[in-house]
Amino acid sequence: MDALESSLLNGTWDSKLHTELEQRSAIAMLAKDVIDEREFIQVILAVASLHAFIQANWTGPDLNIKPSEVIVDTMNPILISDEVLDMKAVTELAYGGEPAYHLAQHATFLRLAQLIFALPYHHCISIDWWRLRTTIIHEQLLDEAVPLPTDAHDSLGSLLQTLTGDRGDRDLVGRLQLEQGRLEHIFCHDKVASDRFVQAARAAGLQYELTGALGRRTKYQQNDLSQLVLLAESRKRNDSPAEAVPNDLADQSRTPVNVSIMTDPSLPVTLELNDDTLLEQTIFTSSAPSSTTSQLSHLDPVSQPPLHPLDQCILLSLCLNVRNTSPSHGLTSEQMSPYVARVISHPRNWSIHTMALLLRSRLESTRTRTVERSVLQLQALVDQMPTADSPLPERLLYFHSIPLPSKWEMERELALRFLTLGVVKSALEIFERLEMWEEVVKCWQSMERTDKAIVVVRDLLEGRKEEVESVISRGKDLPSPRRGKLDSVRQAKLWCLLGDLEPDNAVEHYERAWALSKETSGRAMRSLGGYYFARGEFEKVIPCLQRAVKINPLLSRSWFILGCAYIRLENWEGARDSFSRCVSIDDEDGESWNNLASMYLRLDSSQNISESNGVSGDESFKAKSFSNRMLAFRALKQGLKYSYDNWRMWTNYMIVAVDVGELSEACRALTRIVEERSAKIGAECVDEEVLERLVNAVTRVPAGDDDRGRDAVNNPSEGHGLLRRVLELFDRTILPRVSSPRIFRAYARLLTWQSRWEDALKAHLDWYRCGVAGTFEKGETDVERWRDAVSEVEEVMDVLRNFGPRVQGINWKHQGRSIVRTFMGRSKEFEDEPEWSRLIELQNELRTEE
Repeated sequence: MDALESSLLNGTWDSKLHTELEQRSAIAMLAKDVIDEREFIQVILAVASLHAFIQANWTGPDLNIKPSEVIVDTMNPILISDEVLDMKAVTELAYGGEPAYHLAQHATFLRLAQLIFALPYHHCISIDWWRLRTTIIHEQLLDEAVPLPTDAHDSLGSLLQTLTGDRGDRDLVGRLQLEQGRLEHIFCHDKVASDRFVQAARAAGLQYELTGALGRRTKYQQNDLSQLVLLAESRKRNDSPAEAVPNDLADQSRTPVNVSIMTDPSLPVTLELNDDTLLEQTIFTSSAPSSTTSQLSHLDPVSQPPLHPLDQCILLSLCLNVRNTSPSHGLTSEQMSPYVARVISHPRNWSIHTMALLLRSRLESTRTRTVERSVLQLQALVDQMPTADSPLPERLLYFHSIPLPSKWEMERELALRFLTLGVVKSALEIFERLEMWEEVVKCWQSMERTDKAIVVVRDLLEGRKEEVESVISRGKDLPSPRRGKLDSVRQAKLWCLLGDLEPDNAVEHYERAWALSKETSGRAMRSLGGYYFARGEFEKVIPCLQRAVKINPLLSRSWFILGCAYIRLENWEGARDSFSRCVSIDDEDGESWNNLASMYLRLDSSQNISESNGVSGDESFKAKSFSNRMLAFRALKQGLKYSYDNWRMWTNYMIVAVDVGELSEACRALTRIVEERSAKIGAECVDEEVLERLVNAVTRVPAGDDDRGRDAVNNPSEGHGLLRRVLELFDRTILPRVSSPRIFRAYARLLTWQSRWEDALKAHLDWYRCGVAGTFEKGETDVERWRDAVSEVEEVMDVLRNFGPRVQGINWKHQGRSIVRTFMGRSKEFEDEPEWSRLIELQNELRTEE
């Protein structure tokens, strides 16, 4: 890649180059042998427009130039107002039924950058990268992420190969992969995004490891405990100063550096915690991590070297895929905090430090001792945006490498934080100022003032609200058809809000929104489909949600409801396709994986019914049926990774695993079910039929030692390969928690197969004690129950005769007489029954044998 393009992507300009670029002739000279002069000027203009939009809406400080000063039509000298240009730009930036944020400042610059980047380029190889950056900014402008009709990010493969050549720039490669991961994250492709972030770290030469070291987190802690710490080290770069710890940052006292005191005044303020219990930072008392085999074991957890700013961006991006929205992700905060703390400890750049403080604020928002600093820090970050305390080039330098939210998104987050604290009025004021009417409606609903919410929406629709005065009325100098087109998407959204608030007229409002948007409002169809689904009108749900997912296929919730509607109509193939789309969007959706597996089983059942009149030995039909069951098995296996505590899914998984012959997995599933359910329902949690099938699978193989090792490796679902799992199931999971006659009988059969006579005899006796005979009480009058008990007494006596002589140290005859005598003493009421003579014969036989 040429030096001009590289410097443009990096955001670093050589002073000599900057001076030469001031003259147009210099541009021609520099571009002569590299790229066409016209293309280079176009790229410079587009990048400047894009960064002007970013400055106005993301990084600050306030922009001192207007679109009308840049866009000049020499053929038509009539000046077009900036308001008209911005309104037209906002309208054209709306896509897929999702409106662009209407209060974004100077949206004309972003639209101008899009138009210039869309021109054909034959010499500038980095143009696809700039299109990727523009796409990311555009996505952040929309209400919901929508796949844009561009293949710019798909054509970056050749650029990546060029950069990874022998003389390629490793930092540029890392930046490109990092930004590709950001786009995948916006589309909720978390797995792909995570892979991109890891590749970026590898390309940039960043080494990092999450490990433990002894330390303290509270002021009154007496004993050192292992604390999570992130060890990270940047590679040596020839064009940057040595990444060593400066003397003024080196820690000589084993006490962490107070960042807020040592931070550069041009960086965002880092607020102190000032808590009476928690320390400002974790104090590590050990100079080495717990693991001594790591490549980073030479790093001191307290005084690690500063990281390169690009490496800091990578660490912050790695936090994106660690979710904190579900109780199943309880360790999220603990895992993310070391990453954020590692970046905050050595602030190097304004934008990066802002992002790190924002992530810390999010992590601290759920803890009572840190929530105050969380809100104050977020407020400080919002207040710093319009200031000029740091130079603009520094703010833009690494902007594209971090997920820094826009000004309005940061203020929205502050308002949502106020809502969680119960400060509804302050949140309402922010939402009204930002004209985020959906959130305004939610605020009024939280105060149980739905009537007020309805008034707000109707005022907006009827032109009595400030937004209409400041937005719609700006178009009065335009022709009326144009004015209607400008606000059709936003009006459609308002009608959807009104439909949510007025259920009696919801259908009318949603259909009006659909018509106003000229059948482009995915929100209208999603709401209408949800309305019909809640009322059980599933035939009407299908067409609504089909239109919605056609407009925006990235919303997994729409696919999920569509799949559920198909289930109610018994359209198994449609439901299968819908849930397949759900898991392709969010592969951590355990419920969708479970439903997908159910659809494969339903398809298998329906095919069995349809083929029942055909040839029963059709091999192709059998193969297809088994294939569906295996697909169900794999879907459940994937879903259980993210719904590990869902015992219903484990039950389904166990049944399907037995059906497809994966008995080792069935054993694991039964273990989880017992662990989850035994405390509530006791022995009922054990599927005794499955347990007996597991024992049968082990015992149907000869118990000899021949080929035992090969059997265990080649077939983990039979014989010796399954034995260890089944034994652990009995010894560690089932028997310490629950018991039943059938469980002990299966256990005894397994021990008998192993020739463990003493343990097998004990298991049989435990079976007897849990059975009908062992629990038979004196005074019972149920004859059938007594007869069953007599049969059990005879059976346990046969066991004693067979196993007793093989066990040393046990007087089995005495034990047998005691069992018979005790049972006869409890059941004297049945002496007249014919079976009583069998008990007498048992007694006589035992006396004779003695």
